Amino acid sequence: MKKKTRKVIGLLSFFLLILYGVIIIYFMWFSDRLGRVEGYSTYRYNLVPFDEIRRFIIYRNYVSTGAFVINLIGNFLVFSPVGFLIPIWRKWRTKTTGCLRIIIYSFLFSLCIETLQLITRVGVFDVDDLFMNTVGGLIGWIGYLLVFKIYHMIMRQKTESSGKEV
Repeated sequence: MKKKTRKVIGLLSFFLLILYGVIIIYFMWFSDRLGRVEGYSTYRYNLVPFDEIRRFIIYRNYVSTGAFVINLIGNFLVFSPVGFLIPIWRKWRTKTTGCLRIIIYSFLFSLCIETLQLITRVGVFDVDDLFMNTVGGLIGWIGYLLVFKIYHMIMRQKTESSGKEV
């Protein structure tokens, strides 16, 4: 990949990471849809692993489909951009990002969000969210690997068919 193209892609991924962060902040603290405008009068937290996940599965018939999807599937999906965009941004800077690093970044970002929710009393600090968000970052990283592999296969085919280096 040409150096200029690599730089543009790196800057674009960095911009998308910043935009993603702003969107996350909005939904975590300011979204009426998620009931985030007014905080709780007490600290709310769950420190029992898989307790909320189990509760949502057991009572799935009593909670709305939206609440079920947002809490369980949404937590996986909302962090996939972390696992997808960070390796692209770091690759621009000629640094590779492995699985362990993505797990650490996803966990720390999620821990920051959960801790801020606890401190500001907007939302609930939940260890299940830490787990699901971290797995979501890992899912994004796997998606990055797949896209990267497909990209290289296409570039290799172009190179072989044209006899030139692309």
